[in-house]
Amino acid sequence: MSLRRTAARAFWRVSRWTLRTERVPRDGTGIIIGAPHTSNWDFVLMLAIAWEAELPFRWLGKHTLFQGPAGPLMRALGGIPVDRRDPAGLVDDIVGRMAAGERFYLVVTPEGSRSGSGWKSGFYRIARAAGLTVTLGYVDRTTMTAGLGPTLTLTGDVRADMDVVRAFYADKSGFVPARRTEPRLRDEAVADADPGDPA
Repeated sequence: MSLRRTAARAFWRVSRWTLRTERVPRDGTGIIIGAPHTSNWDFVLMLAIAWEAELPFRWLGKHTLFQGPAGPLMRALGGIPVDRRDPAGLVDDIVGRMAAGERFYLVVTPEGSRSGSGWKSGFYRIARAAGLTVTLGYVDRTTMTAGLGPTLTLTGDVRADMDVVRAFYADKSGFVPARRTEPRLRDEAVADADPGDPA
């Protein structure tokens, strides 16, 4: 057993949170949604979820997180820096990494800065462009549970796909329930065409 999985299992044994996870396809690639994203504690829980399942994963973070002495640690934990002042090319970069043979699950928090202004569409466009499935990861303070839910294959009908996502997260509150945002892309009618919205 890996050191990361050992650490994750120790965390779940002592934590007040309960891990509930469905089986994830083991082909080594995909997108994992982390939602509702209401606190930086979500990151700790998602690490524990991914490490327990022994999933190779990467995640997107603000480029400022990778500056200074914290940078090497953030990269070692799987981080990919994103400069939100210049998001063009993010989707192409991620798709290119996978086309070049990198095998990982990309953890995305579509709520971004937790501003309450809706979900960003980057995860959807990456999944469609690279032919990736989307696994719905969650944190629910009301039941003190966290884990991975169902894995979806997106159809290209954005509104219908997001209806499925909304139904799953309807009873999930996040770590800070008052900050929860409904899973709704800013413009579901043009989500596939919008090139400038980072994950």
